[in-house]
Amino acid sequence: MALARLLAFPCALAVAITASSAFGQGAPPLPTPGPEHRLLRMDEGTWDAVVETTMAPGTPPVTSKGVEVNTIGCGGLCLVTDFTSEMMGSPFHGHGVTAFDPAKKKYVGSWTDSMSTGLAVSEGTYDAAAKAFTGWMEGPDMTGKVTRSTSVNKHVDADHRVMTMAVAGPDGKEMQVMKISYTRRK
Repeated sequence: MALARLLAFPCALAVAITASSAFGQGAPPLPTPGPEHRLLRMDEGTWDAVVETTMAPGTPPVTSKGVEVNTIGCGGLCLVTDFTSEMMGSPFHGHGVTAFDPAKKKYVGSWTDSMSTGLAVSEGTYDAAAKAFTGWMEGPDMTGKVTRSTSVNKHVDADHRVMTMAVAGPDGKEMQVMKISYTRRK
């Protein structure tokens, strides 16, 4: 026990000295929301959703309804999403967080839901002329297999947006598997 304390002391001292010199001139400034973060506010609020899911190429989409609630979190630095609906006859709940990464100059995010076995990560950009976020997401599907999808989230106007998602189909070509049409609740 005494040996463990003796060995731990130099490590603790090194950490204390490093921290002291790093913050000796004061703590670094906290991040503040910029114009990229203000774009996240476009999705803030409660949205009614019509979900169209295509199960296989050439089949008609299965339609369901959902509700998405988006809040701005972390002092304006991120968008927190909660989505509920019914999918394939079962209740569905998804949860995501989106933020802007100034080092990458891209939007980054995470997503998990009741139909997957883990956490998906995403990355994308915003095109002001098209009023659309475009990006990719990679994570486990219902079977646990890691898949990659692409998506476009287009703002039609202040109260309407459409998100489309595509994955590689059986022939390797990208196919749309989901379309969600959102209407902002008043």
